[in-house]
Amino acid sequence: MPQSDMAKPSPFVIRRREWGDFYAVFHIYDFCSPRNMSVCGGKGVYGLLSCIERCSFLPCEPDRVLVRVQKLTPEKADQLIWVRARIHTSRAKGKQCFLVLRQQQFNVQALVAVGERASKQMVKFAANINKESIVDVEAMVRKVEQKIESCTQQDVELHIERIFVISQAEPRLPLQLEDCVRPDGEGDEDGRATVNQDTRLDNRVIDLRTTTSQAIFRLQSGVCQLFRDTLTNKGFVEIQTPKIISAASEGGANVFTVSYFKTSAYLAQSPQLYKQMCICADFDKVFCVGPVFRAEDSNTHRHLTEFVGLDIELAFNYHYHEVIESITDTMVQIFKGLRDKCQTEIQTVGKQYPSEPFKFLEPTLRLEYTEGVAMLREAGVDMGDEEDLSTPNEKLLGRLVKEKYDTDFYVLDKYPLAVRPFYTMPDPNDKKYSNSYDMFMRGEEILSGAQRIHDAQLLTERAIHHNIDLEKIKSYIDSFRYGAPPHGGGGIGLERVCMLYLGLHNVRQVSMFPRDPKRLTP
Repeated sequence: MPQSDMAKPSPFVIRRREWGDFYAVFHIYDFCSPRNMSVCGGKGVYGLLSCIERCSFLPCEPDRVLVRVQKLTPEKADQLIWVRARIHTSRAKGKQCFLVLRQQQFNVQALVAVGERASKQMVKFAANINKESIVDVEAMVRKVEQKIESCTQQDVELHIERIFVISQAEPRLPLQLEDCVRPDGEGDEDGRATVNQDTRLDNRVIDLRTTTSQAIFRLQSGVCQLFRDTLTNKGFVEIQTPKIISAASEGGANVFTVSYFKTSAYLAQSPQLYKQMCICADFDKVFCVGPVFRAEDSNTHRHLTEFVGLDIELAFNYHYHEVIESITDTMVQIFKGLRDKCQTEIQTVGKQYPSEPFKFLEPTLRLEYTEGVAMLREAGVDMGDEEDLSTPNEKLLGRLVKEKYDTDFYVLDKYPLAVRPFYTMPDPNDKKYSNSYDMFMRGEEILSGAQRIHDAQLLTERAIHHNIDLEKIKSYIDSFRYGAPPHGGGGIGLERVCMLYLGLHNVRQVSMFPRDPKRLTP
């Protein structure tokens, strides 16, 4: 190449990013070349990358491995490593700056200090990085003499040698993460702020970054994984069912109506009918995980208009209690899995929302409805034999069961037929009751289930009794005209399971983007 051409600077080679009263210069294509680094201190050790510059950052160092914050332990002491994380907090003090770097629910203390590896300008640069910005840092891992109690990685800190801003957050955040994780009431005495629920949900993307939220939804993922794994190991088949249907699946009025071309349709309140149809189609044991819609104008701590249903259905041989035993064993396996595999998440949530550890029995306690009513009457509650449980009575019964049997999880069997859906099998020994059951955690219902009617004639009679348009469920009833095994099942609310297992007080805390009568965004 002619010397004259080499001397010509290309406008695409150098990018200058101005920031405050200092700047860094980067080379797009040869980022690691020393002559094209930050002008501060004469070394490429810090700076603010544009989106384009970030794309050229990694190819020049193909051997670089980003270490997870969770893996920063004393075993990595005196190693030079790279970490990508968010700036959680920063504090400048003289010629040094302390940073807390956060990666999901884990964080570590980092130090930038004026010396051989860092200039005064670099310390100033680090101190002025906005909270929640994403940075890449090259740092030496050092053991600390005294545990750093404010961080998850308490035995080490990072001594930063290079720091680059990969994505810069705006300087003014709608809420502060340290306020979001402060236990209720803790900030009242010294005037520190806490964040109310609506503010959290309005700014959900930031709220989900907190260590508590990260732990909650990792535990929720664990519930789904354990549910799937346990049932798959039991020989169940996972199915997917339609959510746009022609008739209200529960036979009630609490359904969302949607326009469906030249007619109307409904959002499914339950996959119930289709689970049964699969049993009739000889799938024998099925489950599904998917959204469930309820048009209930209920603004309570436990109601959502859309939630995730964990549904089970299976044929049984001799008695519907085989179904109860299969479901309760599945729940026990989930509880055990969470206890054994999610202790970090449970403890993280417990720091902000303390609660007693969840207790359960093997085999699971099963009470009949009449026994539950008798316990409530002994406690002073006046209720009829065929009256459904109110929410206060559910909670009271849960406390009574805990006192007597020392368990947070139990089954209430043989509900009154009058309070159950049309497809519920009546009790053959007492027509006032039914072969149906609910399951409870900490005194709140998390599953409703029953033996299903598998005879077309009886199913028709029960549908007429519930004033359901037979034409709209014709294909469902017809499924039982060609031979159907006795079967039963239930539907579990994922969010309620997580809320109650962790001892939380509002289902919106465990719904990533909750939907209720007053919230349709974000």
